[in-house]
Amino acid sequence: MLLKQIKISLIATVLFTVLCGLAYPLVVTGVGQVLFPEKANGSLIKENGKIVGSELIGQPFSDPKYFWGRLSATSPYPYNAGASSGSNMGPLNPALLDAVKKRIADLKAADSANTQPIPVDLVTSSGSGLDPDISVAAADYQIDRVARVRGMNVAQVQSLVAEHTEGRQLGFLGEPRVNVLELNLALDRAQSSEGTK
Repeated sequence: MLLKQIKISLIATVLFTVLCGLAYPLVVTGVGQVLFPEKANGSLIKENGKIVGSELIGQPFSDPKYFWGRLSATSPYPYNAGASSGSNMGPLNPALLDAVKKRIADLKAADSANTQPIPVDLVTSSGSGLDPDISVAAADYQIDRVARVRGMNVAQVQSLVAEHTEGRQLGFLGEPRVNVLELNLALDRAQSSEGTK
């Protein structure tokens, strides 16, 4: 009786390992590659034939000529896709307050003439630490600095922000947002095309 139970258990283990560990992932991967190849391969962004990032994972930008994204609390370095996490700091944690104060100081140092209220997503990190997007308010806050540093017309930078603003998903989920990497690449392209004219 015991040997029969062991035999059934071993057969079930092998069967479910093959079904759930091999067959199912292969079918799902195959369907993804056929129906959504770009998404299945990471929503990669290419510039001049070279992969420069993903639509789904933020990147650090600190040069004043670029739009800055949300802070990242991943370790051992920011925007580490292998260690997605938030800071887990509560609102009364002094380290969180220090990080927010530092980011406020960085934003003011980069654009001391800007008197607009600083949007919260520019001074706090997200739960994943990988957010590729910022709010429209966060993009608007940075327009004057980016235009000034690049020597571009403010209206031209505003137009690029508008072009790269994505609406709510399905028309009602979430908030409008701007993908920081795509916007920064568009800025570089716009400026390089002006230089070739």
